[in-house]
Amino acid sequence: MKVLIAGAHGNTGKTITELLSKSNQHEAYAMIRKEGQADELKKLGTNNIVLADLKDDLSEAVKDKDAVIFAAGSQGKDVIGVDQDGAKRLIDASKKAGVKHFVMLSSYSADTPQGELKEYLKAKGEADRYLRESGLTYTIVRPGGLGSDEPIGKVEVAEHFETRKETPIPRADVAQVLVGCLEVDNVKNKTFELFTGDTPIKEALESYKG
Repeated sequence: MKVLIAGAHGNTGKTITELLSKSNQHEAYAMIRKEGQADELKKLGTNNIVLADLKDDLSEAVKDKDAVIFAAGSQGKDVIGVDQDGAKRLIDASKKAGVKHFVMLSSYSADTPQGELKEYLKAKGEADRYLRESGLTYTIVRPGGLGSDEPIGKVEVAEHFETRKETPIPRADVAQVLVGCLEVDNVKNKTFELFTGDTPIKEALESYKG
């Protein structure tokens, strides 16, 4: 599939881009806002650079794409404009373009926002709701805290964990899960939370019962 990665220059997005570029099944299209970011992504294996802004028209960005992975974020600088409305804008454009699968990187507690990240979580929860009601085939992935450790390759997946695990999940494992969602029918039209665990990623996705 031709896969558009929104937020391709972010920490998780770069790993997604690299994984897809090495894949025999998919073709990575890295969506960035600034031309100066292109060289770094080309070094990760893709020459398919899509220059687009989540606050602008996205119809060309999604044209002829089979799937979208939304890994963009404002890092708290514009949670409404980017994390919420930017996601909605890309969802709308994807639906019009006939995208077959939209994978959303969300966050644990997006349905129960509280604490210092309340506004961010509210924005993510609203974007998730919009995607679920859009009519697109979707998968919404809600990891706990993200870390920069080396990937473990094993996770725990559930519709909801009553307690948030303190150990951050490596971003590289989250990236692998997001890419894996493209290939596992079992997680289509599903929302799940994600932590580091004992089950290999593909097995965890294939056995998810949510």
